Amino acid sequence: MTQLPNILPVLPEIAVAGGALILLTAGAAVRRDSFTGTIAAGGLLALILAMVLVLLGLYQPRQVVFGGMIIVDRFAVFAKLLILAGAMAALVMARDWMRRERLERFEVVILILFATLGMMMMVSANSLMTLYLGLELQSLSLYILTAFDREDSRSVEAGMKYFVLGALASGLLLYGMSLVYGFAGSLSFADFGRAVTADSPMGVRIGLIFILAGLAFKISAVPFHMWTPDVYEGAPTPMTAFFATAPKVAAFALLIRVLLGPFGALIGDWTPIISLLAVLSMILGGFAAIAQKNIKRMLAYGAIGHAGYALIGLAAGNGQGVSAVLIYLAIYLFMTAGAFAVILALRRDGRTAEEIGDFAGLAKSRPFMAFCLSMFMFSMAGIPPLAGFWGKFYVFMAAIDRGMYGLALVGVLTSVVAAFYYLRVVKIIYVDEERETPDRESDAGLRIVMAICVLVVLGMTLTPSSLTDGAALAAAVLFKG
Repeated sequence: MTQLPNILPVLPEIAVAGGALILLTAGAAVRRDSFTGTIAAGGLLALILAMVLVLLGLYQPRQVVFGGMIIVDRFAVFAKLLILAGAMAALVMARDWMRRERLERFEVVILILFATLGMMMMVSANSLMTLYLGLELQSLSLYILTAFDREDSRSVEAGMKYFVLGALASGLLLYGMSLVYGFAGSLSFADFGRAVTADSPMGVRIGLIFILAGLAFKISAVPFHMWTPDVYEGAPTPMTAFFATAPKVAAFALLIRVLLGPFGALIGDWTPIISLLAVLSMILGGFAAIAQKNIKRMLAYGAIGHAGYALIGLAAGNGQGVSAVLIYLAIYLFMTAGAFAVILALRRDGRTAEEIGDFAGLAKSRPFMAFCLSMFMFSMAGIPPLAGFWGKFYVFMAAIDRGMYGLALVGVLTSVVAAFYYLRVVKIIYVDEERETPDRESDAGLRIVMAICVLVVLGMTLTPSSLTDGAALAAAVLFKG
């Protein structure tokens, strides 16, 4: 008698997949724009259920299921909680935005759920097969979300650019995976982790380089960043908020698991590559953002810089470094989601504000929104004692403890550069004169997202251990055995 697989560890993924399929059927049957709000509420319920199921498995031992293809441990749990939080914020923002723009399409909710499912598979991948399936499920959903506003030429152009460059990155990743598979003869991380040693042939190292290139595209690391500014600017703003948060967490978690798991023996080979990507990302992201007038493009280049800061912790290659990366990703997710909620909430003359100048004098007419955006900008700049400062502090300390003083120095210097364009936004909000009065107050969902995110940014100063302890436990799992 065939033994059924243990599905308990993957109940969160089943909840998201089941919710997506049920809502897809309901949306196709009803086909009314007015029903989109109900579909969005159902999608939010599915994500909440998945988060509850993830939390229930928080203290469960490490489990490997489905023939060794899926692994569930504290590292995966930590990443999934962040992914689900980012997806919920994006879904709330998308629902309000679609209603205001009269672009209510239930397919958006379904695609967000499928993208979230792909991300959850990525962080639990224990095989090249699940790695690629999760990555492509996420990517294909994001390509469509980028171009779903077919009446906007910028959205369609952004979707095409994202798809073409994403296909190139997938090809690089597949080629690297084929080289590694040819050497190890197995798709399992555990099997080719045992096969890969410090004396492995050059073909394995070349495969590693191609895999790194494919994953670097997903985190917007230089020189694989070309898609980021155009896609951030052209995509509908709620979709941009989604791209900037949850997928970054998933890609970083996958990169960490791959490098410290099967390729852990080659740490001497990939550490210089990660360090170079970090330096290039911090420098280009910092200086390119200065000239931007569109706030979405500015945040896009800022995201490239933030990827560089997070890579500093990965370059350290130890538990302290991985813990610092997880802390940084958690803080970055809430800073970015909150900033995009403010951008979506501010409308002037019936349009969403996207130019930095549109925020002039916001403090006089919308003090709460101005306060929230200022806190997010201060935090992204790394101003103490806000959460962003602690994120950078931990990754810099991880590098210093490993003797990577040059890497930490570049991070500090580029942080000074980044402070210029982030604080410029605060200056515009509080000092410049307002051009025109904003439209009516924002939707309740956006205000809730803003409030939660600003509480996290401020609360990190008061209770840092709630995040640092969880990140340390999640990182420690990768170094056991």
